[in-house]
Amino acid sequence: MKERKKIEAIREELQAAEETMLPSFILKYEEDERAGVQKLLQQAEKRLARLAAEEKRIEELKQYEREYGAAGCLCGIDEAGRGPLAGPVVAGAVILPKDCKILYINDSKKLSEKKREELYDIIMEQAVAVGIGMAGPGRIDKINILQATYEAMRQAIQNLSVVPDILLNDAVTIPQVEIPQVPIIHGDAKSISIGAASIIAKVTRDRLMMEYHERMPEYGFDRNKGYGTKEHIEAIRTHGPSPIHRQSFIKNFWMED
Repeated sequence: MKERKKIEAIREELQAAEETMLPSFILKYEEDERAGVQKLLQQAEKRLARLAAEEKRIEELKQYEREYGAAGCLCGIDEAGRGPLAGPVVAGAVILPKDCKILYINDSKKLSEKKREELYDIIMEQAVAVGIGMAGPGRIDKINILQATYEAMRQAIQNLSVVPDILLNDAVTIPQVEIPQVPIIHGDAKSISIGAASIIAKVTRDRLMMEYHERMPEYGFDRNKGYGTKEHIEAIRTHGPSPIHRQSFIKNFWMED
């Protein structure tokens, strides 16, 4: 009689299996009546069910891409960093392939840092084009955060290697842009293109804030990413503002002598 594979070895096989390998895994062991193996098969089936649910969610996330796809090349636009006390506002512009199969794209705020980093690499690899733009603290203080956000978005569009035919924007209509635009409220959670742009913008900005932390660790930028946490505000009061603080954002609790 052929010796059956040990359950621990089957568990390791399941853990190493990619989602596309799960159906063959189930077929391979479905006749093994051992309770431990049956439990592992149930886990595989649950993973498959989650995968099916995610594929369905992603297809629903393409509703605007389907609606406006006849217009030609679609580009999602979003920003990160409108609210922080320090650092730039960063905009992302992403053109995904029409048959995009990337799973787990969502509003960047709904994703873990690890998942955002993973998706950033996948998007950068698979996107037709990615553009990034930003406006620094001085520019934000000079023209206000809304106008600086628009400026960053225009830069991101200009930095694309492909000229889009239509823009899907998260909530806003960008001035001084001739390309047709579709503003979508909460677009980063409703459009796969805008969701991808939100991830690119968020990860780009977070990485910048980590670099600033290396140079100015006293502000805790690695933890707060420039946002106005209690710890961050206390650090400003103790050390004074840094060169990357937005003067127009901190005047309520910091006044120059």
